[in-house]
Amino acid sequence: MTLQQLKYVIEVARSRSISRAAQNLFISQPSLSNAIKELEKEMGIIIFSRTNKGIIITPEGSEFLGYARQVLEQAELLENRYAHTSSQQHFAVSAQHYAFAVSAFVRLLHDYKRDEYEFTLRETKTYEIIDDVKNLRSEIGILYVNKFNEKVIQKFLREGNLIFNELFEAKPHVFISSGNPLAEKEYVTLSDLQSYPYLSYEQGEYNSFYFSEEILSTLTRPKNIHVTDRATLFNLLIGLNGYTISTGVISKKLNGDNIISVPLKVEERIKVGYIIHKYVTSSPMANIYIEYLKETIAEELLQL
Repeated sequence: MTLQQLKYVIEVARSRSISRAAQNLFISQPSLSNAIKELEKEMGIIIFSRTNKGIIITPEGSEFLGYARQVLEQAELLENRYAHTSSQQHFAVSAQHYAFAVSAFVRLLHDYKRDEYEFTLRETKTYEIIDDVKNLRSEIGILYVNKFNEKVIQKFLREGNLIFNELFEAKPHVFISSGNPLAEKEYVTLSDLQSYPYLSYEQGEYNSFYFSEEILSTLTRPKNIHVTDRATLFNLLIGLNGYTISTGVISKKLNGDNIISVPLKVEERIKVGYIIHKYVTSSPMANIYIEYLKETIAEELLQL
C-alpha cells in the first residue's frame, strides 16, 4: 500500500467514476483501475463495486476510505512540518471558548521572540477539539468535563488515545452584562434566569447534550440563542441582557468590565483541563503554554 494508491481511491470516491478520476489524476484509466485492484487484493477487501451506472462504495470500502483520509492528513502534516528547512516554529491549540486560553496564548506570543513562527488558536466545537488533537492538527485541546458528560467524553478520549489533565475545578457561574438587573446579586438561581435569553455555543453536526460547552444543557428554557464565537456571545450578553453558564473565570484585560460573572446556586461542578495525545511527546512550546495556562488561571481565580 502506498500513499499514491490512497490518493487514487479517495479521488475515485470523490468523482464516483474511474474515468473522471483518471482524468483528474492525469493518468490512464487502465493504470488507475490496476492500482485500485492491486490495493484491494493487498487489503483483502472490495472498496468499489463496479456497475453499469458507475461505481458504488462498499461498506468496507467506506470504512477503509475513512482511514485513508486520516493517513493522508497525517502525511501532509509531516510534510508541512519537516519537508522545509525553515526554522519556523509550529504550534496549535484547540479550545472551548475560554478567555484564559487566549490570555495564555497571548503571553506565549509576547515571550516568543523569533522572526518566524506559525501559531494557531482554534476556538471551536467540543468534538472538533477532540478530533484535532487525535489527528495531530493541534498539540493541546482545552475542554471541560462534569458528572453528566464525563463518561461520554472519556470514551471518545480513550478511542483517540488521548489523556485528560485537570487544570482546575470550578463552581458554575453565569456571565452577564454589568448592566444586567442581576449584576448586583450575591448569587443567582435558575429561577432568577428564567426570563432572560440563554446563550450557548453551537456544536454543529455533533450537537449532543454531552458535547455542549455549557453545563445543564438538558434544561428547557423559553428563550434560547445559539452562537458560534465569543465576541458575538459577549455582544448579545450586553445588548439583550442575556446570560450563559461557565466557570466564572474571565479576563478583564481582554474583555474589560462590561461582562461580569455571578455564582450560580447549583450543586454542579466543572472540571476544566487540557488533552494531549498519549503517544506524542509534548513539545517545549506546549509545555510552556501549559505553564502559562496554570499561571493565568491562578491569577484569574483570585479575582472571583
